[in-house]
Amino acid sequence: MASFLLEVGTEELPTSFIVDALRQWQERIPKNLGEHQLTTSKVSVYGTPRRLAVLIEGLPTQQCDRSLEIKGPALGSAFVNGDPNGEPTKALLGFAKSKGIDLKDIFVKETDKGAFVFANQQIVGRETTAILQELAPAWVTGLEGKRLMRWGNGDLKFPRPIRWLVSLFDSKILPIGLENVQSDRISQGHRVLHPRPVVIDTAQDYVATLREAFVLVDGEERKKHILTQIHSIVELFGGAAEIPDDLLEEVTYLVEFPTAVIGEFEREFLELPQPVIKTEMVSHQRYFPVHSADNPEQLLPRFITISNGNPDKSRLIAAGNGRVIRARLSDGKFFYDSDRTVHLETFLPLLEKVTFQAQLGSVAEKVDRIRAIAKLVVEAIPNLEITAPDHGLIDRTAQLAKADLVTQMVKEFPELQGQMGYYYALSSEEPVAVATGIREHYQPKGAGDTLPTSLTGKIVAIADRIDTLVGIFGLGIIPTGSSDPFALRRAAAGVVQIAWDSGFALDLPKLLQAAIAIYADKNLLAKPSETVLENLCKWFKQRYETILGDQGIEYDLVNAISGTEDLSYTLQGLSNLIRIKERAHFLQKSRESATLSTIYEPIVRASRLAVQGDLDSMTVDVKAVINADTLTEVAEQDLYQAIAALPSHPSDEQLMQGIIAIAPLLAKFFDDVLVMADDPQVRQNRLNLLGIIRNYSRQLADFSAILK
Repeated sequence: MASFLLEVGTEELPTSFIVDALRQWQERIPKNLGEHQLTTSKVSVYGTPRRLAVLIEGLPTQQCDRSLEIKGPALGSAFVNGDPNGEPTKALLGFAKSKGIDLKDIFVKETDKGAFVFANQQIVGRETTAILQELAPAWVTGLEGKRLMRWGNGDLKFPRPIRWLVSLFDSKILPIGLENVQSDRISQGHRVLHPRPVVIDTAQDYVATLREAFVLVDGEERKKHILTQIHSIVELFGGAAEIPDDLLEEVTYLVEFPTAVIGEFEREFLELPQPVIKTEMVSHQRYFPVHSADNPEQLLPRFITISNGNPDKSRLIAAGNGRVIRARLSDGKFFYDSDRTVHLETFLPLLEKVTFQAQLGSVAEKVDRIRAIAKLVVEAIPNLEITAPDHGLIDRTAQLAKADLVTQMVKEFPELQGQMGYYYALSSEEPVAVATGIREHYQPKGAGDTLPTSLTGKIVAIADRIDTLVGIFGLGIIPTGSSDPFALRRAAAGVVQIAWDSGFALDLPKLLQAAIAIYADKNLLAKPSETVLENLCKWFKQRYETILGDQGIEYDLVNAISGTEDLSYTLQGLSNLIRIKERAHFLQKSRESATLSTIYEPIVRASRLAVQGDLDSMTVDVKAVINADTLTEVAEQDLYQAIAALPSHPSDEQLMQGIIAIAPLLAKFFDDVLVMADDPQVRQNRLNLLGIIRNYSRQLADFSAILK
């Protein structure tokens, strides 16, 4: 078995491209090889800022010979008069010649389209090297990414210029060309620690040879190396490093031979809010913050940076990085001190000069709408009990929620929006509930992010997102595909997640309708109110369906909760958002306990037959639509009594137990009674019985959408 190495040497690549390119190769290359009948024992992909590489082990030197059944012309076209023993036609002779087949090897075979001639063609396996010479260039040119560019006079697009190619089949150079770069066995070592060419003798030697040239090509090896060094350093002075996953991955692909370096800054900068210090370190400088090991909340005036330079120069590197962070923190301290010279409320008029969306006005106008919608949010949550002071805190939070957008600090560091509002609100002696709500109303910022914990944060977070959704949908701007410039998927998902986490029985259609009315009164809608409401309800339905799927709810149960094509059922479900989650998880548990399977057939049959009647989909009071004295058959009388005994406002458990109790009576009803009787009154009574069962079960789910 053989090994193949392909290394693409470049100028420094963006981290994001390296990570994505390696993922693409890991998915595509094994599949690509399999399509060409090349088996492997292992495919390893490697990446550093200056190179992408793939090492394929356990390759055969040649494809296996194989027999391929090929189809020729129809029998009637292959032989004169369609007689297999007759003379071959030009069509058959041409087919045999083109495939290199002897006529004696032809055979006739019946297909679903009639009789055709076939032959077994023997295909001699090609040499693996020839196949790799065809495939390897496409692995490089087929990589997808942002901001690909051309350089020189070539047509090849790549994020950075390609400087060298290594292509080895075991120890032999496999000739491959990309633009004006031809493959060889010569790679390059570390720019500083080994600034010389590196000769790779065999494909299998790749990782070890580059390691000797101070290049750790394996990303996982570099990551472990980084973590080991960080932990060793902080242990020396009793600290604990904060290691965000995103930052760790980024620095892993910024270096080829990592060296952890400890740096420091003046203790006076610790007076700044921690988000300011950590934003400077993590987002801007790619430093790891250091906390006290005894008190994880206490930030130390130190940082760890991962150098790609000479470890012997670590002291000098630390000093240089220290000067940079001091300058940045000095700017932050100036902005922080300057912003706090005035009350946070002072910044509100400046929001009039900041545009939210060209057709929807300024951020100041958005704030006014958020304040109004926040009141509507409270009214749309019937199980929420709040006091008059709570109302005041919510309104004050909504009023100040966006004020920090025009502060000097947030202008310089936009990612601190909300965070700085919290500190400036406390500095302005606003209530803690208001400050906390300002900080939390941006949460969640994405999947897996922290949710608001304060009442003010929850209500204003929902109001802010509802305003954005109604405004953008009102203009007819509905995201399609992956394009979502206003993050409307995240906004709707955030509303659902907050409501579910808080146990809010949020009446979403009621809230949306009231918010749409605010926009209509201001002539800000480009679409009819009814259209906007329908589109938004469908949008929220898609979002909660996705979330339920992520929580392990099977797709047919999600459909049963939502109502596949029934908008009225969707609206009914959205009128109590927390019930959607409760019903879905209850159904999933019922399936896992096999309860669903015991009631499935009679309930689904009842639901499908009920559409033959004219009973609406809401009525569950059997006495209101059926006179018991008109029921003549024992089976229908028993079913009527069982339905009449059901609780009017059941819990999910009571509802399920009621359905379970009815199921055998319903099965007997179907056995003993002709539902579609000739007598109109009898038929109507029986259809109404089934309609009541359907409506009653629909309080839990649309059982007709559940798969057996």
